[in-house]
Parts: sequence; C-alpha cells; structure tokens
Amino acid sequence: MTQAAIHPATHVGHVHLWVSDLDRAIAFYRDVLGLHLTEDMRDASPPRGMAFLAAGDYHHHVGLRERKTPVSQENTGLFHFALRYPSRLELARAFQRILEHGYPVDSVVDYGPGEAVNVSDPDGNGVELSYDRPAEAWPRVDGQLRVYVKKLDRDDLLAELERERAVSA
Repeated sequence: MTQAAIHPATHVGHVHLWVSDLDRAIAFYRDVLGLHLTEDMRDASPPRGMAFLAAGDYHHHVGLRERKTPVSQENTGLFHFALRYPSRLELARAFQRILEHGYPVDSVVDYGPGEAVNVSDPDGNGVELSYDRPAEAWPRVDGQLRVYVKKLDRDDLLAELERERAVSA
C-alpha cells in the first residue's frame, strides 16, 4: 500500500506551548514579537490559564497554556518553531523590534534557503523568525537542496530598513 504524500500547500497553522508564567509569556509574544492577543482566557470561568495570539486576522498562531509544574529542558520536546515573514524587509522590522526591546538574540543566520533570527522565549522555547528566499534562489548542488548555517551580518539585515526609507523618500 502506497502512503499518500501530504499536500504541498499544507502549512503549520499554529503552535501551543506550555509556559510557566502566562503574563510573562503574553508580554513576550505581544510586546517583543508583535503578535496581538486574540483571546485571553486567564480569567475564564473556570480559570483556564490560556491565551491565543496571532498575526493578522488569523484566529491564532501561538497558543499559550500555563503549567504550574516545571518543564525540564533535558526532556525531549520542542526545539523551536518558526514564524515565517513574507519578505526580508519584514524580517528586518521584526529584528529591529527585538533589539528595541533589549531582548537577547541567540543567533542571526543565513541557512541557504533563507535567513533567520533566533531567540528563546522566557520559558526557553526556541522561536525562529525567518524569511525564505524564492525557491529558484535556494542553493543546490547537483540538483539537491544544500542547507548550511552561516552567520548573517546583522547590519546588512537591518540595512533593509534604510533601503526601504530611501525608496519611500
């Protein structure tokens, strides 16, 4: 029996995360990353300790649920999830927002098919903010996709903002 492949237009719709402090997690995803709160269930009856945040008008991209028992980083589980931005300019805007909040950045990398800014949320969950180059620009060797990790020049990424200002002027 041949197993059917998943449809290529399928995307990850949302991620739900266990967090140790819901207020702190909401502040990170809302204030530092810029998502908006679509549903706040902190005070729901009965208390549910949940919140949902999104970009645009989607119901939610990130679900948060408070967990009173600690989650150990030594356990298996989430390595990271990615928020994919529609352009390099929007990735630069997200990066600048993180820097303006004084939030620590784990790495800024070129991984071949795209570029990413990696941070950890307050509970240590990895969050990759990424931009994918058009598929025809992805690096290939003998027709096979070549993924690598190289340090990305932070100033070059932020220069997208200056280029946008110059075009708009």
